[in-house]
Amino acid sequence: MTPPDKTQRHLFGTDGIRGRANVPPMTPELVLRLGRALAYVAGQGKNRPPRIVIGKDTRLSGYMLETALEAGICAMGGRVMLTGPIPTPAVANLTQSMRADAGVVISASHNPFADNGIKIFGPDGYKLPDSEELAIERLLEDGRLDKLGRTGGTIGRAERIDDAAGRYVVYAKNTFPRELTLDGVKIVVDAAHGAAYRVAPDVFAELGAEVCVLGNRPNGKNINRGCGALHPEGVAHEVARRKAHVGVALDGDADRVIFVDEKGEVVDGDAIMALCARQLLREKRLKKQTLVTTVMSNMGLERALEREGGKLVRTSVGDRYVVEAMRKHGYTFGGEQSGHLVFAEHATTGDGLVAALQVLAIMLRESQPLSALAKVLTRVPQLLENVLLPMRKPLAEMPELTRRIGQAEKKLGKDGRVLVRWSGTEPKLRLMLEGPELKVLKTLVGELADAARRDLAPTS
Repeated sequence: MTPPDKTQRHLFGTDGIRGRANVPPMTPELVLRLGRALAYVAGQGKNRPPRIVIGKDTRLSGYMLETALEAGICAMGGRVMLTGPIPTPAVANLTQSMRADAGVVISASHNPFADNGIKIFGPDGYKLPDSEELAIERLLEDGRLDKLGRTGGTIGRAERIDDAAGRYVVYAKNTFPRELTLDGVKIVVDAAHGAAYRVAPDVFAELGAEVCVLGNRPNGKNINRGCGALHPEGVAHEVARRKAHVGVALDGDADRVIFVDEKGEVVDGDAIMALCARQLLREKRLKKQTLVTTVMSNMGLERALEREGGKLVRTSVGDRYVVEAMRKHGYTFGGEQSGHLVFAEHATTGDGLVAALQVLAIMLRESQPLSALAKVLTRVPQLLENVLLPMRKPLAEMPELTRRIGQAEKKLGKDGRVLVRWSGTEPKLRLMLEGPELKVLKTLVGELADAARRDLAPTS
């Protein structure tokens, strides 16, 4: 049996640890040990107990995992600050503003309620880099943790931050231009029965908007179910029925947002990035005239930026990689097609509410509805397909697929793109093709899928 590669992360994925709650790795036993490891790392070099903020979304399993994490931190002498259900970006903000040593979010974001996850932020409010997550993973396997637990008066303690939600509401509102108001603006907001079910309506209402709220009755089991950013059709229906100016659909932990225009049409992250980047370019606030996004964003976004004198930089899939590129090169705006939008002037991570306020500000300043502003993006036909296969194999070891990829790239030329990658969690090949003709894309996708199956077919 080949031993695991100790230079690679196995628990942490592109957005923390995630899985079905109470099934490895998302068990209270592992999360307790994770709490011990995090407290140990966060306390290094300090002459006081480490201070760690813990927030969560509304999943039933959040109680179980919060208790386990809290116990692990306290066992190592740490001080825990509990926020209760609150958006992921709120935890990032509180970690930074309260000068905590780390922040943890217990959430599986847009996944079904039976899943859960752990995301960790550093004291600066940014998600931990891969190297620090790897160090924590190594500690989980290290017997030192079992010998370093505290006793007596050095055992840690926990407390609740009773005004955590209010602090976040104030912070979010302060990202909206002070000379503007939402008086007379009608907004439909869907909180996905998730972490923003209380704060989202308050943010918009306190700025003057008339708010219709959906997805604000969490019961521990209904997060993301038929609502929110994954299912914006509910918002679209209400926008049309109520003649609202805009719809805002958040996901379960409110770090991403999908919009609905006044006509009831869904507006995704690519269109929002295009209109926001154009505005920032015109105001000379887009550093280095560059927008950062992932390989999944439509080619039309790149062309829209070029028309405005801007350029686009692509990263691997995952908002953490967008943020890492922004920090490394000093860029100020980036995001994903899925609705993660990061405004570096205001936030250290994707924030659905902050993003919504920036879009509303543009609508007010330009005196244009969202449908008109979104026309800045002309999409190139894009086809996505997931192919479930019997096993995973490095793409470099799949000659038939490699050959077909080369043929597809040659056929599409500069008018299209081919992206082939494995899912991070299962033997599923993700195919994404863009080009002028959808019919051609469908043929090419079929050829790529067949080639992958041939490469993985058992040999006699």
